[in-house]
Parts: sequence; C-alpha cells; structure tokens
Amino acid sequence: MIRRFAFSLSLGLLIGVGGALPAHAQQGLSVQETVLRAKPATVLIISEVSAEVTLNCGGGSQTVKPAAFRETGTGWFIDPSGWVITNGHVVQPAHEPPRWLINQMAERAVTRACLGPALEAARMQPGDQPAAEEALKRRLLDKVLPTVKVTITPQVSVVLSSGTRLKAEVKKYSPPASTEPGAPSARDLALLKVPAGNYPVLPLADATVQIGDPIRILGFPGVVLSHELLNKSASLDASVTTGAVSGLKEDKANHPFIQTDASAAWGNSGGPAINTKAELVGVLTFVSLAPGAEGSIVQGFNFAIPTQTVKTFVADQFVKLNQPGKFNPVWFAGLRDYFTDNWKGAKRKFEEADKIQPGLVDVKRMLGEATENIKNPPPRPFPWFWVTIGVTLLSAGGYGAQFAIRWHKNRYRVGPSEIIKLAESGREPIILDTRQQKQYDQNPIKIHGSIRLSPEDLKSGAAANLDLDKTRPVVAYCT
Repeated sequence: MIRRFAFSLSLGLLIGVGGALPAHAQQGLSVQETVLRAKPATVLIISEVSAEVTLNCGGGSQTVKPAAFRETGTGWFIDPSGWVITNGHVVQPAHEPPRWLINQMAERAVTRACLGPALEAARMQPGDQPAAEEALKRRLLDKVLPTVKVTITPQVSVVLSSGTRLKAEVKKYSPPASTEPGAPSARDLALLKVPAGNYPVLPLADATVQIGDPIRILGFPGVVLSHELLNKSASLDASVTTGAVSGLKEDKANHPFIQTDASAAWGNSGGPAINTKAELVGVLTFVSLAPGAEGSIVQGFNFAIPTQTVKTFVADQFVKLNQPGKFNPVWFAGLRDYFTDNWKGAKRKFEEADKIQPGLVDVKRMLGEATENIKNPPPRPFPWFWVTIGVTLLSAGGYGAQFAIRWHKNRYRVGPSEIIKLAESGREPIILDTRQQKQYDQNPIKIHGSIRLSPEDLKSGAAANLDLDKTRPVVAYCT
C-alpha cells in the first residue's frame, strides 16, 4: 500500500504540473513587455503659434517675426487610421489663441524692432541704466502698440518616435476645467486627426480601475525634453513612471477622475495611463501644485480622466475603438517571441513592424537586441522546471516498475489469515511443504497436517504419485 500510494502521489504531481502548463503559457505580461506594447502609440504633441507683426517705430512700416510660442504635451493613437487623443489645454494655445498671447507677440516685436534704435538715439547702452531703459521701453510700447497689426499662424503637430512630424487638425475640443465662477463644464480633451496611415494604437480597458491597482503613465515631460545633459533623441522616446490608483475623485462639476501617485511633470499632460495589460485606463489631465503663485508640482497627487469619459467624448466621431490595425498584431507577436527567447521569430516580426511604420525608436531598439541575441545568445537560466519534470517521471517510472515486479511475483501468494478463513469455512486446504531440504532441516518449525514435498521430489516426478483430494484447495508453502 505504501508503494501504491507513492506511485499515485507521483502521478498526482505530474497531473498538477501538466495542468499548470497552459497557465504558464498564458501568464500575464511582464513589466517590460507591457511598456513596450504601449510606447510606440504614445506621441509628442506640439502646439505652436507663429506671428508676423507689422509696425512703425517712426521710420516707416516694417514686418517683424518674433519667436514663436511653443508648448508641448503628450498624446496617443486611439484609432490606427490616424486619430489621436490629448488634453484640451495642450492644444488650446493653437486652437483658441488667447488674447494675452497675441499681445505678448506684439510687445516682443515692438521691443525687438524699436528699442535698439531708441536707446541709440538717447545715447544709452543696453543694460547700463535699467530704470531709464525700462521707462523708454514703456513709452515705445504705449506709442507703437495701438497701431501694430498681428497676423498669427497656429499649428498643432504630432511627432512620432521615429521623428516624423505630422500636421494635425483638431476635430473635437473640450476646454480645460476652470476654477472661475460660472465657468462651463469641461473635460479637457481634444481629438486630433493626422494624415491616414497604419499607426500603433492603444486599446481601451473595459473594466473600471480599483484603488490599489498598478498604473503606469507614459509621456514627454518637459524636464526631459529640455535637459541640458541629454541629446535630441530624448524628445522621441517617451518616459514611463509607475504608481498605483490612490483614489477615485470627482471635480466640482461631478466629473469622475482617477487619482494616482505615479509622478508627472509639465509635458505629461494628455499622456496615457495604462494597466498591466497595456490597456488605457485614463488620460493624465492635471497635477497638484504647492500654494503660492509659483507653486511647484506636489508629486503623488496627480489626476487622470477615466477611459469611459474618453469613449463618450469620441462617440459622435468616426473613431473606431479597439481596432488593432496592421502594426499592433505584428509588434505584439514580435514582443511575445522576444520574451520567450524566440530571437529569430522576433527579428522577423520586428522587421515587418518596421516596414509598416518605419523608424520607431522601440522597434529599432528591439530589432537590434533580437539580432544581437541571434549572434550571441545570452546564457540561459538552469532549467529547473524541466529538471523537476524529469526527476518526477523517473521517480514515477521507478515506483511503477517496483510495483509491477512485486505484483507479478506475489500475484498467487496468500497470507496465513486467508488459510484460516478457508479452514473455518469448511474448505480446509491441502498444504504442501515445498521448502528446500536444507531449510527444512535447519528450521524446526513443522506445519501440522502438511504434506512434505521437497523441490527435488518435484523435479523427480514424485508429485505425480500423490493422491490429492481435488475438491480441496492446494496451498504450497515455500521460502
């Protein structure tokens, strides 16, 4: 019974391991694969307003082009044919150029064109007399500004991680939320359209998030884009911050928001917040600032617009939700091959993805790593899983063989208790003592009522002369 139990236990272990195999094959995405699925669909948004200012400093009309106003944010493809989501406040300067921006352009143009000659006429050097220079500047602005003519050219651009810059058209716009009394209800979303193509896309999550769920925010924070130690490639590669859902809140208009402790900065606005399946759960919209006019960002208290709000926002547009397009299936399959050590399969799929949407940073990087791994395979970890399977199979086979041998050897063996039961039932057996002669002589124990028949007698044919009652069972006793 002990061996049979051991054999059953081994089989149970095998069944348990075998049953776990499908789950192992279908395990969740790693952090690296999750991020790589989402990064190509994340794009840099640039809102730019350039201007031509026609003015007269006193010597005749002239046209000046002041430095363009430029603001950056983050967006992501919601439809592979070229539809992009970002924040309303990211595109607001170009979509609804504010009056202060036009005035600022005019002031810069007047200062640039008129202040230098005015200082020269007043026999002043720039910076020598700050107070007098500022007073002169104010007089020039008061004199020239009323007659200037400002022509602005707003533009919204979407920049892929390949560096490709696409002109975007704002198809739907909801302004950012305002703290002003009586301000209209707003969702701070904008839907952009770029030229048709086969773009990476982010699928939208169906389930609502819960407090404590892990969350990752992708985007292009300004602190990275303008960092003095980083080269221009930093503006093409989205950054990722990690945190969790820390609250489910509502604004003053009772709109839902997701609070997260994942860090964010200027430039992250409009960036996707994803779950562990690389699905969109929210769109970062605003951060928290410390008290004061120049309050700094208080990290750990950032807010995102939930997925359901995004679905409602685009419901009346020609946006097709959760369409994988051509790029995603190939890219995802390549990542799956890569993270299961199928370097050659990954390389083929990454090359195909690069043909669909050329030059994306992450595709180029992963293609290079897959190629390098084919040439110089990384050391594989010791296969403990398969060693365990092998040891288990060997153990099961050994126990099985021992069980079979013992069963075959003892298949006709009966115990003393069974002999007693036969006698008590009236079917008293005939017992043949067939021990070898040497053992019979050395062992003084004799079986009462048994017939002595040594192995030598059996060989000589003496057993044929025995007159046995054929109605009674015959039991041979041997060693």
